[in-house]
Amino acid sequence: MIPEKVKKVLRKQHYKIVGEHSAVQICRWTKKSLKNEGVCYKEKFYGIQSHRCCQMTPSVMWCDNKCQHCWRAIELTLGNKIEGKLNTPAEIIGDCIEAQKKLLQGFKIDPKSEKKQLSKADQKKYEESLEPMQFAISLSGEPTIYPNIGGLIAGLRARGKTSFLVTNGLHPEKIKELKDSGNLPTQLYISINTPNEKLYNEFHKSSMKDAWKKLNESLALMKNLSCRTIFRMNLVKDLNMNDEMIEEYAEMIKKANPMFVEVKGYMSVGFARERLGYDRMPDEKEMEKFISKLAKATGLKILDSHERSRAWVLGEDKDELKIR
Repeated sequence: MIPEKVKKVLRKQHYKIVGEHSAVQICRWTKKSLKNEGVCYKEKFYGIQSHRCCQMTPSVMWCDNKCQHCWRAIELTLGNKIEGKLNTPAEIIGDCIEAQKKLLQGFKIDPKSEKKQLSKADQKKYEESLEPMQFAISLSGEPTIYPNIGGLIAGLRARGKTSFLVTNGLHPEKIKELKDSGNLPTQLYISINTPNEKLYNEFHKSSMKDAWKKLNESLALMKNLSCRTIFRMNLVKDLNMNDEMIEEYAEMIKKANPMFVEVKGYMSVGFARERLGYDRMPDEKEMEKFISKLAKATGLKILDSHERSRAWVLGEDKDELKIR
């Protein structure tokens, strides 16, 4: 299903292909946490454990958009529909856990071995990491393109695991389906990187003709969802974080009425480096200035930040940040 030339690119980026259309990649914060060198913003903000997080996707190279800031090789996008054999949610979950185990093998210390061992991992954390308890369904591609995304979330919940689903919002019918079937994730993110249709079309280069309309349909659904909801923004210097855009963003946030607004600074990594250089990465002061103005325009508070990830979270109540 995935062409060999695409598989080669994914393997080079240290993805472990799972089944016919899914993939896992070990997040650098999972590695850091295993070595007690820090944790990701998701642990600091929401309380999940970085070393027990599985960063995965059920649709690794399928997406409606070709966003400028995406680290994926957007030129190799396989369309917006997965053709051929589909793996079941149970297969995906089981195979992702096994793939995670294999990718983490280098962190194991064998007490019986006489060879010099280079791992600096906390072995208690390593043992825990072999059974991930948090699934970040966001690695690459658009996860709601996988037809049984609801079954995947339900399968994770049945195993006692939390799930963070990040979507581009172009499939409001899938969000409604998740709501109606009782299969909403622990936390639903909708990515909003532009405040108006003109910039949206330039930034996202969507294959969907009515993409802006679909995104706004999803935002209208967000305010009535029973799960935790996140309005997610990724800011690129001199592109989508100009002061004149703040009021437009604020109107979108008020429309969606999310539980939290998560703002991250663009990172020039992966294939994104070929489209947007390091000079487009906003520094901490530029981010703080923009976010302070956004908070004022929305009436929200800056609840927390994670400097090394260039991430901030806005909301009304800091006590609600941690997942119970």
